[in-house]
Amino acid sequence: MNDTSIHSQRPHRAFYRLKHLLPGAAAMAGTAGFVNSVVLGFFHSPVSHMTGAVSRLGLDVADRGTRDIWTGVFIIVGFLSGATAAGLLVGARRLAPNRRFGIALMLEGLLLALAILLLRSGHRLGLPAAALACGLQNAIGSSYCGLQIRTTHVTGMVTDLGMMIGHWIRRQPVDRRKFTFFTAVFLAFGAGGYLGALADDRFGPYSLLLPSVGCMLAGFGYSLAVRKFNARILPPPPAPPPPKPT
Repeated sequence: MNDTSIHSQRPHRAFYRLKHLLPGAAAMAGTAGFVNSVVLGFFHSPVSHMTGAVSRLGLDVADRGTRDIWTGVFIIVGFLSGATAAGLLVGARRLAPNRRFGIALMLEGLLLALAILLLRSGHRLGLPAAALACGLQNAIGSSYCGLQIRTTHVTGMVTDLGMMIGHWIRRQPVDRRKFTFFTAVFLAFGAGGYLGALADDRFGPYSLLLPSVGCMLAGFGYSLAVRKFNARILPPPPAPPPPKPT
């Protein structure tokens, strides 16, 4: 292994050891739960997970509600587009944290701000804008340090929790740190949904201002933190070799 590959792995390992992954994942899950509850107050389809959106679309097709059908299609396309944007911006195979994660978070905040502007005027295009933000966030978590962390829905986590509980009942070993991680993210999503419902009752679409500003600040802070961390850990790049005499 050459020196370049060694230096490229060391910052990732040191950064990953920092105890920031659980709070970050919980905050993102809470954000998704909050956004989903607010949008559900405007339309009958979720934007943070596509299982419910596809099911709702099937019902709308059966009822032949043309306007709702197109809204459902736009929500699904929006979520897919957000995940695509994350793949282009961050890259699912990228193993080391970098400032592009921060840029993606700031972009999520801007998309939520756009959703506010559209929803407050009663325009349904605010729904795919919110779905695009959720798709972007979900793909960010999926590509972070090569892990598979879903922050906009909890189906997989509830499944894993159930399996671990079953293993515990059978007196098989259970990874307690993983159990704690999944439980915290699950509770954060539920708490975000509860707070989003309360905020929507009082402020309507303006409730999305909280996660919008939060994402932009978090993205900016993350970019600065990674820049300072890399400046402290990474060695200076090697000097170019001197030109060969002619």
